[in-house]
Amino acid sequence: FAALSKQCLDRRIGRIERLREEVEAWCERRNARGVKVEWRFTAEVARTKLDHLYPSNQN
Repeated sequence: FAALSKQCLDRRIGRIERLREEVEAWCERRNARGVKVEWRFTAEVARTKLDHLYPSNQN
């Protein structure tokens, strides 16, 4: 969302239809370039850090 915000939504877009068009075009360009996501932490670290947000399935 940060990249979308900085690269596409850094200005006022007055109509919802235009917003949809802009976001779709941004996504298509980004996907065509094969942009990779650099994850800040592993799934295991995320589970540890976010454990308090999810109920445990273990009794």
